Amino acid sequence: MPRADKDMQQTGEGLAELSVVVPLYNEEESLPQLVEQLLAALRPLQLGFELVLVDDGSKDGTAKLLSQLAATVPELVAVLLRRNYGQTAAMAAGFDASGGAVIVTLDGDLQNDPADIPLLLAELEQGFDLVSGWRHQRQDAAMQRLLPSRIANSLIARVTGVRLHDYGCSLKAYRREVVSDLNLYGELHRFLPALAFIEGARISEVKVNHHPRRYGESKYGLDRTFRVLMDLLTVWFMKRFLTRPMHVFGFGGLAAMGAGLLIGLWLVGEKLLFGADIGDRPLLLMALLSFLTGVQLFCFGLLAELQMRTYHESQGRPIYRVRGIVRGSGG
Repeated sequence: MPRADKDMQQTGEGLAELSVVVPLYNEEESLPQLVEQLLAALRPLQLGFELVLVDDGSKDGTAKLLSQLAATVPELVAVLLRRNYGQTAAMAAGFDASGGAVIVTLDGDLQNDPADIPLLLAELEQGFDLVSGWRHQRQDAAMQRLLPSRIANSLIARVTGVRLHDYGCSLKAYRREVVSDLNLYGELHRFLPALAFIEGARISEVKVNHHPRRYGESKYGLDRTFRVLMDLLTVWFMKRFLTRPMHVFGFGGLAAMGAGLLIGLWLVGEKLLFGADIGDRPLLLMALLSFLTGVQLFCFGLLAELQMRTYHESQGRPIYRVRGIVRGSGG
């Protein structure tokens, strides 16, 4: 995502050291309690903070209520999107509007506990770049949410190499420089730890509370499973081949061309040595298709290499990330 226009944002409490980003969709009933709990958890910390609440095109009175609360809560920054874009886009909008050196995200349905935010901040101070919450005692339906979530967490951890117990927990803390390196599309918000890991972030996990849903219904359904699987493939490709796409397309292309060439040579040998009729052999069609498929894959690899270079060079984006530079002092 693009870097925020300013590193620190002025709020009623001064410079924002901490930004809390909360995507909202039809959360009119829970919103007043959410703001109250956030203020109760953050004001005793004695640091400058802002509450960046993003209305993702709600159909109820969430947007109107946000505007009213912004008039009375100096720390509140209300971001009103024109329509419903989805949680990933709403989170990206919140990141862009935020100004804190540390960013905390959580859901707006009161299932995440704002009182756990100091735990994440304390863990972040131990040298980590991202701290993820672990809902070790989830208050959701076992068959509809818990079992699919456990299967998904195990699959995501195996594919991405980032071993977390709970990828779906929205309660997370990030350093600003980590968020600034991320580009969010599709349903990629749930893969933020994996994307941050690709950028070299140090990741930790802490146990957090989880409460039963008080108002409305969950926005998650089985239809998201397929979208998550597609995004998981995207993350896997980015992790393995982001800076070297030719390694996957080129290898597949060379293998297919080699198979087609070998089959073709076999058929030519049969024709020359034994006089066999190969014109109507299925192997001949397979040889041609394999060779042409290999050529196409190889060309895809070249195009992907060019796009990758354009992606990095057009943004002035290096293929590495520097954590710091230590120089020796002269005697």
